[in-house]
Amino acid sequence: MTVTIWHNPRCSKSRQTLELLKSNGVEPAIREYLKAPPSKAEVEKLVALVGGDPRELIRDGEAEFKALKLKKADLTKAQIVDAIAAHPVLLQRPIVVTGARAAIGRPPEAVLPLLK
Repeated sequence: MTVTIWHNPRCSKSRQTLELLKSNGVEPAIREYLKAPPSKAEVEKLVALVGGDPRELIRDGEAEFKALKLKKADLTKAQIVDAIAAHPVLLQRPIVVTGARAAIGRPPEAVLPLLK
């Protein structure tokens, strides 16, 4: 099973999730999405894999979000994808992907069901 973590090494939750994966015997592929920004298609795929409310994938506390003058509650899936593709710092982190499933590591333990 291939496991990929969309990782920001400056984020404590991202570091904790990476350590949790490793302590469970998983050596994930690490995607530092701020160094290698995702394409719009990659963001669309992440939204689909995580499922649920796509607004959970966007960080509304970031300065970039405030600069866009958007309201999280009013965002459409397409607006979320466009905003994250244009401003990768807005992507909620970390996200762990295994095959056709993904989970946001907030809290880090939320990714554990993916390992089963």
